[in-house]
Amino acid sequence: MTPQPPQPIALPQRVSIVNVGLSLFADAVQDQATPAQSLDWRIPADGDPELVAALEQLYGPRGDEIDAANAEVVRRLDQGVPMLIGIAAAQSVVPALSGRTLAHCGPAVQWADACDPLRRSMRAATVAEGWADTVQAADRLLAEGSVVLEPAYLHDVVLPMATAIGPSAPVFVVENREGGTRAFAPINQGPGETAWFGRETPAAISRLRFLREVAGPMLRLVLDASGPIDIFALAAQGVQIGDDVHMRTQGTTNLLIRNLLPQLVALPDTDRVALATFLAGNHLFFLNLAMAAAKSVALSAQDVRGSSIVTMMCRNGTSYAIRLAGSDEVFVDAAPPVADAMYYPDYGPETSAPDIGDSAILELVGLGGAAAAGSPAVAGFLRGGRADAVAMTEAMTAVCAGRSSRFTLPSLEYRGTPIGVDVRRVVELGLPPRVTTGILHASSGVGQIGAGVATAPLECFRAAVRALVSD
Repeated sequence: MTPQPPQPIALPQRVSIVNVGLSLFADAVQDQATPAQSLDWRIPADGDPELVAALEQLYGPRGDEIDAANAEVVRRLDQGVPMLIGIAAAQSVVPALSGRTLAHCGPAVQWADACDPLRRSMRAATVAEGWADTVQAADRLLAEGSVVLEPAYLHDVVLPMATAIGPSAPVFVVENREGGTRAFAPINQGPGETAWFGRETPAAISRLRFLREVAGPMLRLVLDASGPIDIFALAAQGVQIGDDVHMRTQGTTNLLIRNLLPQLVALPDTDRVALATFLAGNHLFFLNLAMAAAKSVALSAQDVRGSSIVTMMCRNGTSYAIRLAGSDEVFVDAAPPVADAMYYPDYGPETSAPDIGDSAILELVGLGGAAAAGSPAVAGFLRGGRADAVAMTEAMTAVCAGRSSRFTLPSLEYRGTPIGVDVRRVVELGLPPRVTTGILHASSGVGQIGAGVATAPLECFRAAVRALVSD
């Protein structure tokens, strides 16, 4: 048989490229006017053999069981209805806050290890409680252990930034009736010279007393007249008008005050103007309410066993902690810096305290960084502007098990914000949540010096995966 000559190879006239790995190759193709799509692929869990083996178990043999638990956690996070039902002295609703006890933000910390802003807040609270006449005397009490320090999360309390509260501090009572849970948060202290920003000045201590003696009792009258308030219904409206309901709460705060205006103007003349002045100057007033609402639905989700979803993230300026649904174990690492930030003049990273506060609970329920794509204010803190804000929400979507049915983003065709941070996905992709937050000075006591976005430490999530696979 006569051998046939080889057929010429016919090259396609048009090609489309999918590039896996280094984007350099896709860039070279695109430079030649040829379409190329880059696939952001990486080795799962950075190739760590132990973590890869753990993920194989958690996605494989145990995957169906975990997915079922996660679906129930997402349902509880999404469908719980947190209602503001009261305002009370902390000691009357949080039994552990009795005697000389302070609740503080974040995981447990000893006085010797507390960061400077939190120490200042603790001293201010000690003086405001009447346990010491001066901050110097308060320092001695705290240093010798005469004041007990308790992490707030153990008692269903959430505290923003460097907050510490004592037994007499007024707290919001938020009830999630569907889940049978309650959570608590103090009245937001407002901007400026305040203890939650790590200040211990006479003005900061005076603000704590004002909240206890004036704002708390008058807001209790307002709430008695208005009846319970659906917090997440207001937050959903806030997201529609550009709030992330973490870094920025101006819109939602204004909605709340507008709704309460009839009850506010009906208050007795005594101190009514003082309360109105406080509310008018406090654009972050809604923050603490949103935190308590998020905590109440997270506590309901906490009852679900066998889940890989995070139901707590908190930080104290020294350490960072997370906890999974169905588990009491807390996974702790060092508190990170706030990397993407805008600073007030004369300040910068070298003067910044690490990430601090319990407000990261908001990122777990679809607010904060999860809602960044809809907030021009958040975009303003990121180098890439709106594109980076959208990328932040998309990154959260990649590590979450569901979407919110109530927090929707007009800028993304009314998609629901991501909810239910799954530690499996975080570790697999190496994408820990990013949290929108304020920045405090590390040591001088001048208070807030900027705001930005902090990335949770990945090691907390890795430790959670190791523990989950060993259960």
